[in-house]
Amino acid sequence: MSNAKHCKPFSAGKGRRHAAKAALLAALISQTALGDAAGNKHHFDIPAQSLNQALLMFGRQSQQQLMYGTDIADNLRSRPVQGDYTADEAIRILLGDAPLQGVTTGEGAITLQPRAAELHNNLGPQTMPAVQVVGKAVYDATDPYNPDYSLPNATTATKTDTPIIETPFSVQVVPKQVMKDQQVVRIDKALQNVSGVFATAQDGHQQTPFVIRGFRTYDYYRDGVRTNPSWLTDGFRETANLERIEVLKGPASILYGRIEPGGMVNVVTKQPLATPFYSLQQQFGSYDFYRTTVDATGPVTQDKSWLYRMNFAYEDANSFRDFVKNDRVFFAPKLQWKISDQTQATFELEYKHSNDTYDNGIPIVNGQVPNLPISRNLSEPGSGQQESDATWLGFNWSHAFNDNWTLSQNFNAYNYAAPMRTPFVTFWGGLTDPCTASSCQVARGAMKNNWSGQQFYTSLNLTGKFQTGPLGHTLMLGWDFMNMAADSGDARSWSLNALDIYHPLYTGIDGAVPSNASLDRYQINEDWHGLYLQDQIKLPYGLQILGGFRYDMATMSDLSSGGYSGSNQLDETAIKPRVGLLWQALPELSFYANYVENFGGVNLYSRNRNGGALKPQTAEQKEIGLKYELFDKRLTGSVAWFDLTKQNIQSPDPDPYYRSLGFSVTTGEVNNDGLEVDIAGEVYSGLKLIGNYSYTNSRVTKDTGGADDRGNEGKRYFGVPRHGGNLWATYEIQEGDLQGWKFGAGSNIRGEVEGDNANSYQLPGYATLALMTGYSWKMGPSTVTAQLNADNLLDKHYYNTSNSNFIMPAAPRTFLGTVKVEF
Repeated sequence: MSNAKHCKPFSAGKGRRHAAKAALLAALISQTALGDAAGNKHHFDIPAQSLNQALLMFGRQSQQQLMYGTDIADNLRSRPVQGDYTADEAIRILLGDAPLQGVTTGEGAITLQPRAAELHNNLGPQTMPAVQVVGKAVYDATDPYNPDYSLPNATTATKTDTPIIETPFSVQVVPKQVMKDQQVVRIDKALQNVSGVFATAQDGHQQTPFVIRGFRTYDYYRDGVRTNPSWLTDGFRETANLERIEVLKGPASILYGRIEPGGMVNVVTKQPLATPFYSLQQQFGSYDFYRTTVDATGPVTQDKSWLYRMNFAYEDANSFRDFVKNDRVFFAPKLQWKISDQTQATFELEYKHSNDTYDNGIPIVNGQVPNLPISRNLSEPGSGQQESDATWLGFNWSHAFNDNWTLSQNFNAYNYAAPMRTPFVTFWGGLTDPCTASSCQVARGAMKNNWSGQQFYTSLNLTGKFQTGPLGHTLMLGWDFMNMAADSGDARSWSLNALDIYHPLYTGIDGAVPSNASLDRYQINEDWHGLYLQDQIKLPYGLQILGGFRYDMATMSDLSSGGYSGSNQLDETAIKPRVGLLWQALPELSFYANYVENFGGVNLYSRNRNGGALKPQTAEQKEIGLKYELFDKRLTGSVAWFDLTKQNIQSPDPDPYYRSLGFSVTTGEVNNDGLEVDIAGEVYSGLKLIGNYSYTNSRVTKDTGGADDRGNEGKRYFGVPRHGGNLWATYEIQEGDLQGWKFGAGSNIRGEVEGDNANSYQLPGYATLALMTGYSWKMGPSTVTAQLNADNLLDKHYYNTSNSNFIMPAAPRTFLGTVKVEF
């Protein structure tokens, strides 16, 4: 279904502006050649409903561009239109006796204007309503029916709504239509559509770290605010309330604080809408997977000053892995108050209750991947049952002083508690005896903890636009504060019996903790204050410069007791710059380059010879690339080359004595450079695709430890494929008896990766195949869609993560069906 592109209202005052307005309306009405030039007929099936909704359907079914004031059709009803008509005939039937008429402009678009009597009575001084354009390829980004595979703007790279083709950094967007067609339930599947990003399952298969440009991060961002699943993990990120996913590649600490330098994943949530929309979806799939989602939005008050949005999801699923299952409930309401045309405030809540199973995967045997069924779980039945409650509260507001200057603030509070009902099993101490092809005993341990924590975040941004001679500026001055505290509780650990990985004999496990269990408690605290300044400058001849810097004041402290005891605190300050240069040689083509420095992650639980904490990690990046928009912006893409180096990585102390005591130094360094290619959009009417390719040359450039005191220098960094790519395409039949059918196919390819930095074992590369088919039809005022997706259709056996001691197998062939009703 089509939607609207909103243009800014303008005031028609006295004098020339009033006369111009009247002349414009008179000129529009004088053009009575309504209808397409060829008089072509289209098939219409538009039920009687609100006129705004009917006009959206008219735009899609007629393939006709339609312009009208956003408020002009409020509180009006349409007549039904069923059958084959020209656009002229259909619009006349649709409007019926409404006080509106359709007029064709010189460009062939249809406008809606008041009939002559209504126009005469309303030509006095007033503010003209925003213009709404309805047509085949023109959509608002937030429209629930937006079918686009490419979006022109993104906010993550600059914190301003900047066209991607004018942004001198690498940023990609995964729109909601791609997620619908692929039936994305976990964001790792969505991220396959972005070059240089590889999502992996790790740490009990309960969270999703991302490898971005060769560096692993556990953090993702929600509407620009960091969440920390590493220490406050609430399981997999729910996708029911996601509008889109934006990925900024390269260092992002200038605007977002301490972060890994590879880039950031920013999930953008759905916002309240003024036009009512409701959706109910039921999904069902392999391994007893069931998921129900609800989406509802619209005005609360008649004047639309209060809007709401509510998303709900319930999931219950088993797994291809033995003993593993999960269920979760998710609820996310939002309430927006439009206080005036200049001021708005939004209140939001996210709550998720989860019951998940901790799964450690399969251990590495003598530097090799053992030949085991991917379903084999070497824990115990009933182990690792964790219950968690996560609550996210948010409040943000903005005030526009005028057309150029805006002040905004964002405040979020996150609370997490995850008591573990039964201990989880870990692989400790390696193998207990030499392994053969038929027998291999693995040492195991058990641990029980009760992680809990809180995070608070607030930011204040002043954004303004102004001119200095021929230069146009978009200036942003900002401040942010973040505090995070996490506590494992009185974590207890103890040894379990060894298990033969080929012939496991399970004995079960309960919630009881042995009296001889050791205490291992961990506490982490982190906070920062940051000040940042950014200026986007437009110069003549298509040149643009973006410059900015950030001043950080950061504190990190950790406390551990038990097997490794100690506490420490590190206070650091840093000033880091970034600069980008872009030349838009043509409206459809731009070239860019950037240089960015990063203030990064901390080296937790590491000490130098004096018992002090290690310095935080830093990084810098150089990048060049090009971006393009083809076929009236329906097809977009980019090509980028980058060189990214990360320093201050923890390495063993070079002195054998101190190394034997577990002390470390910050001499580690890793360099990643490579090429990334992305493309997305519509190449032909009904044919859409999204694809990418990346080449990453990743290597350890500095290290200490080992017999020659050079450690792993010169070796490939673990978990980074040299080659990777993905291609996904769909085709929807546009007319005829098969109209409404959609078919899709895709392939995901990943090269071989090193399992550890010593390059002692490798995980082989793989290629998977996915298919989908779906059919949409009208049922009264509703649209019903039935869809079936098949992933890993050829049942490829592969692994998607490694962590020195264990690997996690990926899912075999799976099917996922859905029935969705929208109205």
